[in-house]
Amino acid sequence: MSQAQVKKSTNWIGILTIPVAFVVSVLVFVFIFGAADNFNADHSPKAGNYFGTIHEGGFIVPLLMTLFLTVFTIVIERLFTIASAKGRGSLEAFLQNVKSNLSNGNVNAAIADCDKQKGSVANVVRAGLGRYAEMEKNTELAKDQKVLAISKEMEEAVSLELPMLEKNLNILATIASVATLLGLLGTVLGMIRAFAALAASGTPDPGALSSGISEALINTAIGIGTSALAIIFYNLFTGMIDKLTYGIDEIGFSISQTFASKNK
Repeated sequence: MSQAQVKKSTNWIGILTIPVAFVVSVLVFVFIFGAADNFNADHSPKAGNYFGTIHEGGFIVPLLMTLFLTVFTIVIERLFTIASAKGRGSLEAFLQNVKSNLSNGNVNAAIADCDKQKGSVANVVRAGLGRYAEMEKNTELAKDQKVLAISKEMEEAVSLELPMLEKNLNILATIASVATLLGLLGTVLGMIRAFAALAASGTPDPGALSSGISEALINTAIGIGTSALAIIFYNLFTGMIDKLTYGIDEIGFSISQTFASKNK
């Protein structure tokens, strides 16, 4: 799959994930968790039946499931996108080959390495090398201007590639906060219903109260679990992106310094 195709698919995933996840969550909540086999005759969840217990969490449950499915989908999509950005083979070996070819004055071989490697990093490096080759033939600009032109070309290439790497991470960051709050909201609403039912009965029923509390806490458990996953993968992806950008900055500096040293 080409970089253009990856970018296009990434845009569609960001647009469609949440509504599709919501529809799937509602269907699962109604037809699987809400199946009659999960409940007793009085519509209370059967003992040990987790589907029925989760269903008693109320309308907040499908919302939390939507967030969970959204996190799951974006994690898969980001893993694929970042792997594509690294290109084929070892990124470290690629950068080392580019440096070695530049040191030997073989710019065309370095450009060929970029064409073989592919990915966002290779695209940025190739842009810098293309301008490098142009500046070697340029006789009008001063050396400092040529070095600046190479650096600027790479910066522009990074500004085009970096947004693709960071796309949808803002959704993970938002879910990391919202999931916990939504889970707590579901728990509070469940507790209100449990105590209201207890007050209406007029007779304290510890069993019914504990059952109501356990059902209410389902929302908190799902919310915290979803939030934890979002935080873990958000930090993982930002770390991976930082490593890629560090590699780009390092090779960009190397390209500029090599040109400056060879054109004294």
